[in-house]
Amino acid sequence: MHEVQKQGTRPRSYVAPASLAEAKAILQHNGDSARIVAGGTDLLVELDRGAHRDVKLLVDISRIRGLDSITLEGSGADALLHVGPLVTHNQATASDLVLKHGLALAQACAEVGSPQLRNRATIVGNIVTASPANDTISALMALDATVHTTSTAMPSVPITDFFDGFRSVTLPRGELITGISIPANDAPVRRSMFAKVGLRKAQAISVVHGAIAIDLDDDDVVIQARIILGSVAATVVALPAISGALIGRRLDDEVIDEAAAAARAAVAPIADLRGTAEYRSATVEVIVRRMLKALRSNQQASAWSSTRPRLWGSVASGKFATATPVSELSNESHISVDVNGSNHRGGSATGESLLDWLRDVAGLTGTKEGCAEGECGACTVQLDGIAVMSCLVPAARAHETAVTTVEGLVNADATPGPVQQAFVDCNGVQCGFCTPGFVVSTHTLLEETGTPDDDQIRHGLSGNLCRCTGYTSIIDAVKAVVVADPAPRFIAGGGAK
Repeated sequence: MHEVQKQGTRPRSYVAPASLAEAKAILQHNGDSARIVAGGTDLLVELDRGAHRDVKLLVDISRIRGLDSITLEGSGADALLHVGPLVTHNQATASDLVLKHGLALAQACAEVGSPQLRNRATIVGNIVTASPANDTISALMALDATVHTTSTAMPSVPITDFFDGFRSVTLPRGELITGISIPANDAPVRRSMFAKVGLRKAQAISVVHGAIAIDLDDDDVVIQARIILGSVAATVVALPAISGALIGRRLDDEVIDEAAAAARAAVAPIADLRGTAEYRSATVEVIVRRMLKALRSNQQASAWSSTRPRLWGSVASGKFATATPVSELSNESHISVDVNGSNHRGGSATGESLLDWLRDVAGLTGTKEGCAEGECGACTVQLDGIAVMSCLVPAARAHETAVTTVEGLVNADATPGPVQQAFVDCNGVQCGFCTPGFVVSTHTLLEETGTPDDDQIRHGLSGNLCRCTGYTSIIDAVKAVVVADPAPRFIAGGGAK
């Protein structure tokens, strides 16, 4: 039997506790058979591939209230930017506090996956997975972040000490992360930046990425610096010696060239399908040089877009509706989901994705499976009005929520809705397999922006792949709907209009 034919790991039970204390108690009672789920975008892929065979229970903390907040705590030299354990990548990109005190983190979050994936994936989940290619780790290390946990033995740990090997962290078994804090003192001036090289514009695993943070005095002399590199070793790498050599100096071309060359010499990356070792080494030198020059001229945010769509639809906060805790469900337990305005009940929810549940239990086969790992967007649906990849959502997470699929976007008389008709009229359908995902993403994009420009359209649909031809006819279809209904409703990051 080929690997892809083997059945993945199917947990038998699911529970959504009301507090972190309750979640910790469940973890410690069940040991290795229980696994925490926040966004689940990494874990569900691993389970589907047959990993974690010992996992029998999913403990979903995404229904715990108050864990998706970004706040500024304290003042002056003691000010801290606190990021909750359920803050998603898209929420970070929309936060003025993150943009002000941790631009590198916002930039890294914007590079993770696609808009739909960033609506579920959390920053804390990204660091717990601990891949050296995970973008937010380098940004948080550059920003001198601290990880806070439920462990009495290590309630707080510098993020540089949180990783002890490839995909391995120091968090004790049965403990959880309660948040991340970043120093937010405005004096001295701190500038930060993240840069990434990938093989495509979206859904790209890093070939090389890096983050740099520098503190400057009034004469633009460096008084603190951190240079961090990812995808060049088994863990994300800090370069303290090279960073230290910048202290007391201005970032003139000679200093920058010296630091860039030293960074290249300091790493010994591997070669893989994404790039050769030689290419990675050369790329390290290029991105370090470019970031330092941008930081010197205060241009670290020059490419940032404040109108970047996030596929939040009309949900201005990007937060899912408040959901009540769920007692332990077995695979025989029924969940209740409002799908396209009608109630659907059914079992087989604890070991399946929302995609499989919609198709096999609810009988709604419009949503398609193209990859089962959040790469293609064919399974895009709205969960509480926000676009998500249904292949990466545990079916039980949809209990007592509202889901919209492509079947729910027709007119009242069951004729094709405006977006669907535009795809037909503009020949954007092609083979049709990817079309349901494109239609849901387009509908969500238009709810959010009203009249997206070309860049917003391309970004909003960047999580949807078409394997037939190009995307011109699809973009034309989006524009055709805009012409028919030009009234903007909501602009991401800008509130209701």
